[in-house]
Amino acid sequence: MMMPIAPFVAATALMIIIGLGCLMFKRDMVRLLIGIEILFNAANLLFIALATQSPGMVDPFAHSVVKMAIVLDGTVIAVGLAMVLNVYKHYKTIDIRKLRRLKW
Repeated sequence: MMMPIAPFVAATALMIIIGLGCLMFKRDMVRLLIGIEILFNAANLLFIALATQSPGMVDPFAHSVVKMAIVLDGTVIAVGLAMVLNVYKHYKTIDIRKLRRLKW
């Protein structure tokens, strides 16, 4: 029995809106990273939801791809947090607008 895809698409659309809202309206770097992580999770959710649409089976390839994507997402966020810590140590702020004013 196939699961309906509409709730998954609606949840994915909501997550994409929230993630893009974080990227557009937030000022500090940690919240930007949270927005990026929400976008990654939305893509993974949609990929898994689409993998369940084959009648009678669930595609294991999609699950393995999403597992790898989760690992890569974790490394991207870890590197991003390391960059945030480095910026905070040097400039004592993580506000993007204040960092944009810094020139060479």
